[in-house]
Amino acid sequence: MAATAIPSFLRAQSDGVLLSVKLQPRASANEIMPHDGVADELRIRVTAPPVDAAANEALVRLLAEWLDCARSSVELVRGHKSRHKTVKLYGFTPEEVLKRF
Repeated sequence: MAATAIPSFLRAQSDGVLLSVKLQPRASANEIMPHDGVADELRIRVTAPPVDAAANEALVRLLAEWLDCARSSVELVRGHKSRHKTVKLYGFTPEEVLKRF
């Protein structure tokens, strides 16, 4: 069985995975864009505006729903005021995250 290539936007950690995201607030729908395997960031769109952390909260909720995990398993660790964010997914491996795409 061939090993699946892990895209550069996923980085394994001892307690989970770091996910690099480019967030687009005020989109027409909440969606995770298909990755082409070459991007350094996964593109995610949310309908929430980038005001009072609404877009960040929408991102965390969308990822928790998409991964079918508790909201507490998804933490925004970097990029609170930027479109370029790093999210920690606790208890996952890169392979498990890729299967959900």
